[in-house]
Amino acid sequence: MTVLSFDHEGVDVIYEGTEFRMERELIEEATQKDYPDVTDHEVLKLIEKNPALSGEPRRITEILS
Repeated sequence: MTVLSFDHEGVDVIYEGTEFRMERELIEEATQKDYPDVTDHEVLKLIEKNPALSGEPRRITEILS
């Protein structure tokens, strides 16, 4: 299971026991979107090849509010 912790500057990730940080700029470049408009599902897709997506995607701006 992948754990994502969002803040205004990026995402802390725990993936397969490895912890790392994805900075806001990296996410914006990879998705070609402004950081607040990126969804949690899009971030998961950057990390995992075939993520198990459940529920409705949530924009980062909604997660942080």
